[in-house]
Amino acid sequence: MDVKKRYRNNASATSLRVAVTGGAASGKTSVCNRFKELGVKVISADSLAREAVAPGSPFYEKIVKYFGKKVLARNGHLNRQALRRIIIRDDSARKILEQITHPEITRRMQEKISEAEKGGEPVILVEVPLLFELNLEDKFDVVIVVIADYESRIERLMERDKVSRRDAEALLDTQLPDAEKIERAEFVIRNNGSRENMLESVDYFYRKFCRKIHEKG
Repeated sequence: MDVKKRYRNNASATSLRVAVTGGAASGKTSVCNRFKELGVKVISADSLAREAVAPGSPFYEKIVKYFGKKVLARNGHLNRQALRRIIIRDDSARKILEQITHPEITRRMQEKISEAEKGGEPVILVEVPLLFELNLEDKFDVVIVVIADYESRIERLMERDKVSRRDAEALLDTQLPDAEKIERAEFVIRNNGSRENMLESVDYFYRKFCRKIHEKG
């Protein structure tokens, strides 16, 4: 883990807001799960996205109307893999999907953060994959970026999502490069080694940064 700069001064806030971001298959969720094990309140933007586009929601209806029933699974839910294959090959379709979903996901995220603050959570950690792309970093006091080398991410995507190398590469090409994310973040967790190494990095951050704040709460 590399310390890039001091966290933003937010002395008037009741809780410390921490964003965890990073490219696809970098290991963001594993990092967040470890924080959760340590007792930190964790909010997942991806989970909020699933809720926002659940069958029957207006956003679900808009997606089906635009993309057609080919993006539906047998159970009526959105087939996220099918939808992903479309948007990584069609930039205009990706932008349409973002216009439909991102405002609602951001609204839900802000709502969950406010609820956690009212509940007295001293540290609130939010997993936001497109933090920089959506210019949301100013809503947080600290930004952690999780990175991994390119080939590791390609292999993880192919295994996890059952996609071709071409599709995995196309997905990564739609995202900001790691170098830019590192420049804009306060902390970096490098997830190129073993799971144990990743856990050690998270634990180090927690001990040095979060534990005292968390215990005060």
